[in-house]
Amino acid sequence: MSAPPTTPTRPPTDRTPSPAPGSGILTASAAFVGRATRHSLRDVEALLMAVVLPLMLMLVFTYVFGGAISPSGDYLDYVVPGIVLTCAGFGAASTAVGVAQDMTTGTINRLRTMPVPSGTVLVGHVVASLARNLLATAVVVLAAVLIGFRPAAGALEWLAVVALLGLYILAITTVFAMLGLLAHSPEAASGYGFVLLFLPYASSAFVPVATMPSWLHGFAEHQPITPVIEATRALLAGSPPGGHALVAILWCFGIIAVAAALTAYVFPRRVAR
Repeated sequence: MSAPPTTPTRPPTDRTPSPAPGSGILTASAAFVGRATRHSLRDVEALLMAVVLPLMLMLVFTYVFGGAISPSGDYLDYVVPGIVLTCAGFGAASTAVGVAQDMTTGTINRLRTMPVPSGTVLVGHVVASLARNLLATAVVVLAAVLIGFRPAAGALEWLAVVALLGLYILAITTVFAMLGLLAHSPEAASGYGFVLLFLPYASSAFVPVATMPSWLHGFAEHQPITPVIEATRALLAGSPPGGHALVAILWCFGIIAVAAALTAYVFPRRVAR
């Protein structure tokens, strides 16, 4: 009895194109950016407060304290950069709460069972917060123009202002994302972030550093927010920022590097619990 004819088999060839390096990370990051953006749009109250609080602060300082601080009436031009950075802080604080919620509600643990890099959820929070805060900043600046703010910046100065503010927002958002990892509850994350929101008040945001007590003068002059405010104020006035811009950029990159390193250290240990 003859054996049945066998169909010759072709040698296996790997014709399936392999994914480009990093494509999974980019795809997952884009998905989580969209997720965080949708969550922000659904939380209308938090989105409004991130804009309304700085607006109220600007109105109070301009119309209540402005006459006493600057009788000449030009206090609005002075205070707008400080209000803008305060606005960025209010908006970035929600990042800590969002990250803490993902850590405590099991979202991160669920992602570990899926074929996506779980760390990209943090990228989504940071990028969405950056876009949200830039939009809120634009609203605050527009409101300032409506009540009398008249910047003298040209096109190049405005580009520099947007780049510097974007870098600062990115820096403070990475810090808040790290705090969200460290916190054991969204409420604790909100409390940690609230402490950082006081930094603009101990800077040149609302009054010149020279008017502060001697024991506070050194801290206010050398903390990271002051050079960002001074550089932004100079650019909006159409003047060269001088050394403030370089110091501000170095501060921002240093903060991003430290926060990213701490996040890379803490994240795998938190998700492994």
